[in-house]
Amino acid sequence: MKYNIEFKGLKEGLHDFGFEVDDKFFAHFEESLVENGKVAAKVIFEKRSSFMKLHFDITGWLELTCDRCLELYHQPIKNETEVFVKFGEKEFDEGENVLWVNPEEHHINLAQIIYEYVTLSIPLRHVHPKNNEGKRDCNREMIKKLKNYMHPEKKMEITTDPRWDALRRLENNN
Repeated sequence: MKYNIEFKGLKEGLHDFGFEVDDKFFAHFEESLVENGKVAAKVIFEKRSSFMKLHFDITGWLELTCDRCLELYHQPIKNETEVFVKFGEKEFDEGENVLWVNPEEHHINLAQIIYEYVTLSIPLRHVHPKNNEGKRDCNREMIKKLKNYMHPEKKMEITTDPRWDALRRLENNN
């Protein structure tokens, strides 16, 4: 498999692995937030007599739709994390950074983990990154059209219930 680490025959120590994530990778996940992108996932697998640990360094870009102008853009991403590998017949809730593996397994498939950390790298707000001049490269025509549909801001008058005014006066006296 493309995203597997065979750990049974590895000596103790650090082992480097590299995985490429592209459009074909994202097609394997139903209802994926991402369809296009190019991401490199560097994994350092640490095997010791008492534990195993995966260190992920994920960098690249994803194609997202801008929330402001609805145009596609490349969002740079970066994520770095560690995951401990534990063995057991069933999973126990020991936190987010624990991967449970059946004791009879001889490999770890990282596809789901890589996908999760790539999607966790996506910012909540999808907008074009700022260019060298500090401005966003949004589609200017779309921004103009959107401004035509915006309501002019009106000064809203705050009206209060007169019954509450008496309570406010009591509060101000104290």
